[in-house]
Amino acid sequence: MYAELLTDVPDALWQIDSIDATRVKSEPLMGFVRIVVAIDPAMSSGEDSDETGIIVAGLGHDGRGYILEDSSGRYAAHEWAQKAIGLYKKYSADRVVAEINNGGSLVEATLRAVDPNVSYKSVHASKGKVLRAEPISALYEQNRVSHVGSFTQLEDQMCSFVRDFSKATAGYSPDRVDALVYALSELMLEKKGSTFFFG
Repeated sequence: MYAELLTDVPDALWQIDSIDATRVKSEPLMGFVRIVVAIDPAMSSGEDSDETGIIVAGLGHDGRGYILEDSSGRYAAHEWAQKAIGLYKKYSADRVVAEINNGGSLVEATLRAVDPNVSYKSVHASKGKVLRAEPISALYEQNRVSHVGSFTQLEDQMCSFVRDFSKATAGYSPDRVDALVYALSELMLEKKGSTFFFG
């Protein structure tokens, strides 16, 4: 984990070779159809708390998904809101997408305290992390997603994320992966019959 991944994990949903195969150095020349900032907010910010996952992703005019930035970390609520809004403005994003399973309406209120006019969509995850991640893993298998540069901590987390993942066993929550899943689901998956409810 965290820059110490030495070999591929056989049952992981992602493998570093497939991520490397589509990695690019710069954004597509034709630009983006949409850009979103996705948040998987942690409810505390102590030393032993989960991270808040914050991922910026874009849908290119070529139909590909692009991971543009990983700004995940341990933040107090006002800090992750400021970070997300800052990225929203930096990338001229179309929307902030945030998971609300734990924070409920407080997630939107925290974001709007920083920017009342932010374009916002809530996500309620109704199924487990693995079921949410598998359709996104399939997009990578189809070579439809590129990372713009390297995101070591995100990629280590992706390549350690197995189908029987357990937070208790792993000792951490895959918040970076969760935010990536929310971002690419918003950009690239049909909502009908999905595992998410958007409000």
